[in-house]
Amino acid sequence: MSLLEKIDPPEEAPIEPGRQLIRAAQEGGASFVERIAWRLQRLSWRGPLQGLRLGGRPALKLIAVPKDPVAGDKARGEALMRGRLVHRGGAIALKTLDFADFSLPRETIDYLHSFEWLRDLAAAATRERAHKLAEALVQRWLAAHAEAVAEPAWRPDLWGRRILFWSAYAPYILSSRDQAYRTLVLKTLARGARHLAGSADRAPAGIRRVTAWAGIVAAGLVVQGGPVRLARGEAGLIRSLGAALGEDGGLASRSPTEQLALVELLSQLRAAYNAARRDVPEPLGEALAGSVSALLGVTLGDEALSSWQGGNPSSRRRVAAALEGSGVRARPLRQARGWGYQRLEAKAAIVLVDAAPPPAARALSGGSASTLAFEMTDGANRLVVNCGGAGAAVDALSKGLTEALRTTAAHSTLTLGDRNSTAILDDGALGRGVGQVELARDETGGVAQVEASHDGYARRYGLIHQRRLTLAGDGRELTGEDALIASGRRRRGEPVPFALRFHLGPSVEVATTADGQGALLRVRGGGVWHFRCRGGRLAIEDSLWIDGEANPLPSLQLVVAGETPADGMVIAWSFRRAS
Repeated sequence: MSLLEKIDPPEEAPIEPGRQLIRAAQEGGASFVERIAWRLQRLSWRGPLQGLRLGGRPALKLIAVPKDPVAGDKARGEALMRGRLVHRGGAIALKTLDFADFSLPRETIDYLHSFEWLRDLAAAATRERAHKLAEALVQRWLAAHAEAVAEPAWRPDLWGRRILFWSAYAPYILSSRDQAYRTLVLKTLARGARHLAGSADRAPAGIRRVTAWAGIVAAGLVVQGGPVRLARGEAGLIRSLGAALGEDGGLASRSPTEQLALVELLSQLRAAYNAARRDVPEPLGEALAGSVSALLGVTLGDEALSSWQGGNPSSRRRVAAALEGSGVRARPLRQARGWGYQRLEAKAAIVLVDAAPPPAARALSGGSASTLAFEMTDGANRLVVNCGGAGAAVDALSKGLTEALRTTAAHSTLTLGDRNSTAILDDGALGRGVGQVELARDETGGVAQVEASHDGYARRYGLIHQRRLTLAGDGRELTGEDALIASGRRRRGEPVPFALRFHLGPSVEVATTADGQGALLRVRGGGVWHFRCRGGRLAIEDSLWIDGEANPLPSLQLVVAGETPADGMVIAWSFRRAS
């Protein structure tokens, strides 16, 4: 039985008839004033007033110990017990581990300083076996950072996660009989909560700000003397969730990688409420339920994530652990506005379509020009994919490759004039391009169809890109039509080159047919598919795909190329399962 079959879903609202218009968010990145204010606040951490701000009655004990609902990685925990911290293919000997070394990859720094590794350690060893190791590492962190209030160790989102992990794994880090050590841990925990009270709203909007406020709430629930700040923490958390989430439960960043982290975070926070024997606020419960539905909506047939907005599949184990830990029973979100992903399902086939403009800069740094791209799986096999990205492992790939993976050409959609549908500027920000997407969906007669168009090429070429995808009821055929339609604006008279790309999963082998208009696709360990096209020249070219460990794997792509006249044209194509 698959993971999706294990979840008993509630009834979903019927598909809305007619067309929808989804516009790009108008907000930009953090303003100049916001950036200066945040820098000034960080500088103030070094001054004498910071000690007064963080002072107060020390916490004498934890009044509750939450149970982390998300299962850890046993293999990584066993490596810790053997004296090595293993993360994203790298390994660090614990004997030489230096918490003051910030030359490590950024994701490793986050994993280390958030104390997420306690989850993995607990998956591999009991408290009796592992507490001395955990306490030794906590002591080393305290020696380096307990008194020195500075980033990144005191970054608000890291303190939010640290509070959640320290409280959930208190038996592992507070078993020592050394009263001075125990007092320092609790004192630092309380100082961290007070630090967050003054800095949470300065964290970048989105998942980081939500995480910071979650730390305040968790401290209010489980740290002695904390309930006095609980009401303020809940108000800040609900406010930050309201700004970060759309009505459909998806983050404004449109990042499946961040959505997975959000589900884990909210599940941990709910566990803190349960441990403190308090009711979970209704807005928090609704946010968790909506977040799970949105996350399920971007999982594919292999039960890992689809690759959007610089993300990769992550791991099936981590996705399964997050969904299991959430305790939420929900259907995958099929139709969305803010979240932006349309999901088509029929038998063993799943198709996911990006039917929204890219995220605003404030919501996600490094968004992708992927509008109208799609991914498709046949059972557990990835047939059509996007190239993907590093995900949370931001330092795993070179800067040049990371930027290339953001382009329209790195996604399974159409490029016009060898340009991105939304410009990617030299400083990495997104520029002009897709301003709105017009969307229609129909599921009558057992056939699922999505038709969407974007205006990303209208300004330069006077052409609208419209894509229609139709998935047969038996899941054995996906037909598509990519139309370039004159928008009525002034446009060039000469033909414009186009390239329609279908990046293929790394397990797909390809051979073109004799007439040059089709290809035979063999999925290793899977079925055989026929591809046909009309309206351009078909070629097979090299590509790559980023796996769940942020490793680039060689793959292939089908490219249908040609030139479109100024008044537009239509390219038709299909994937049909032969066996």
